[in-house]
Parts: sequence; C-alpha cells; structure tokens
Amino acid sequence: MQALGEDLVGEVAEKLGRVHSAAALEDLKASYLGPKGVLREAVKRIQGLDPEERPRFGKTVNHLKARLEDLFREKLEELELSLLRQKIGEPIDITLNSSERMAGKIHPLTQLRHRLEEIFHRVGFVTADGPEIETEWFCFDALNTPDSHPAREVMDTFFLHKDARVETTTKRGSERYLLRSHTSTVQIRTMLKETPPIRVVVPGRVFRRDVTDATHSANFHQCEVLCVDENVTICDLKSILNYFLRSLFGPDTETRMRLSFFPFTEPSFEVDFRSSRLGKLSDRWIEILGCGMVDPNVLEAVGIDPERYSGFAVGFGIERLAMLTYGIDDVRLFYQNDLRFLEQF
Repeated sequence: MQALGEDLVGEVAEKLGRVHSAAALEDLKASYLGPKGVLREAVKRIQGLDPEERPRFGKTVNHLKARLEDLFREKLEELELSLLRQKIGEPIDITLNSSERMAGKIHPLTQLRHRLEEIFHRVGFVTADGPEIETEWFCFDALNTPDSHPAREVMDTFFLHKDARVETTTKRGSERYLLRSHTSTVQIRTMLKETPPIRVVVPGRVFRRDVTDATHSANFHQCEVLCVDENVTICDLKSILNYFLRSLFGPDTETRMRLSFFPFTEPSFEVDFRSSRLGKLSDRWIEILGCGMVDPNVLEAVGIDPERYSGFAVGFGIERLAMLTYGIDDVRLFYQNDLRFLEQF
C-alpha cells in the first residue's frame, strides 16, 4: 500500500501540472478524493485484510489522503494567485522613483491670504478671526448701519430661519441670525474684548446674495484691517495704504483716495491705484478698496471713548486682489477645482 501511495502521489502531481482552471481542479480532485474516487476504492480493500493489518492500512490511507489534499490545496492557491495577477497586472517595485511627481499645492487664494497677513504682520498687526454666522447687532447695529439700509434686506443678506439655534454667537435682543456679509463683524468683536491700542488684520469668508458671474460670487473672501489708538489720523491711513499696495504691487505703485460713504467710517474713501505690474492696465486708475476713519458711533457702541481714541478701517476683496495680481478675468476659476488652472500657481 505504501508503494501504491507513492505512485498515486506522483500521478496526481503530474496531472495537476496540466490543470489551468478551478473547474478542472475540482474534477480531478473528485476523481481521487470523491465518493467514487480512487482513494475510496482503495479503502474498500480493508475488508479483505487480517484484523491485525487493518490499523496500519488505515493509518497509511489517512496519510495518503492528507498528502493529496495538500497537493490540491496548493494548486488551488496557485490558480487563485494567477487569477489575481491577471486582474491587477504585474507587480510594481515601490522602491523605484516615480516617473511623475504630483506634489500638492496651496490654493492661490490661500497663498494670497498668507501674503496679505505677512505684509501687515511686519508693521505690528495681528490676525483675528470670528464666526461666519452672526447676528444683526454685530453685522449692522454696532457698525452704525440704520434699519433702513438696503444691506439689511433679504435681497442682499442671507438670513437664517427665525427658529435657528446657533452656538457660536448669542443674540443681544430680538435681532436675526445671518451669514456675515463682511469681516467687519470681527472688528466689533475685537474692540469688545480688547482695549486700545488695537491693530488687527481679518481675512475670512463672507456671503452676499449676488448672482454669480465673472466678477461676482455669493460666497467670497474679504480682508478687514483695523487700527485704533490715540491720535490716529488720515495720514496714518494713507501711509498704511501706500505701504500695503506697494508691498503687493511694487514700489512704483501710486494711490489716490476719493470721498465716499460707509455707515461705519467718517470720513470714508474709495481707493484707486495704478502699477507697472498690471501690464496693459498699468496706465489706468483701478478701484481696489474702501476705507475710512472709524465712526465715533462705532467706538461708543463697543465702549471705547471716541474723545480719547480714533482709528481707521480698511476693507477689500481677496478675490479682487488675486485677479489683479495673477491676471485672471473670471472669479469662478477659483472655485472650480480645475487642476489645469490650479497647477499654474
């Protein structure tokens, strides 16, 4: 029986070498280990043996069965591995250098935001932040904006449902919750918790009911600059504007201020600039931001004495600056996640 077992193992091993599918493997396994297989027929011979020979015969048959099962299992693993390799392809040597290196990049708006912060940090300003969901008091009342102002209409501002509950800010009365329409809300929050001198730069996301087109978006980024101290004058405002725009667009940048109106500054100005770095636009005056001296009513609203302190505030759109800095004519490109556009920065 032992000699027969060795021959049987060799025979099975030879046939397994010609098997190339799981179905063929199952058929071959059944012909040897199945109910009508070769091994079952050999077991029937035990009835013709002497009682003292049967234990040894049974042990030999069990050993042979285990060896055959090992052969069939190894062949099945080999077939499964071959099928897996066909699906995933040839092995990859992960130690080799990649032919293409796709390095991540910082979004151009974030790059410019960091640059703006660095410019103002150099002259003593610090970055401040605040919640994007605010109340009318922080967004309008404290900023000297009257109830009749069009910015307080639902056509201009995103208001939350009257039953909305917000954990980031609390109401001071019956005013409504809203998505902030400017970062000036952080100006109020900063002056409420700090005492002059105050110098902050406030970049952040804001929301307005604008129809999206090449130059407008309902969700964009704004930057607020606030300085409050004793004896702050328009000369200080003009100096910081020149410093800022020349740091961004070059030392030959020119600026001019035109009288305007904002509820929270008095006097208020629109600022134009021109620079040789603007290429075809270098000979044109381009409107870039709004600014002014902080209105005394705003200082009183936050508990700062307007007889002792004064200040200036500056506000501008980061997308607007980015379009001029990078020569982009459509603001929607910043939000489309198109790698062909983003990889240029």
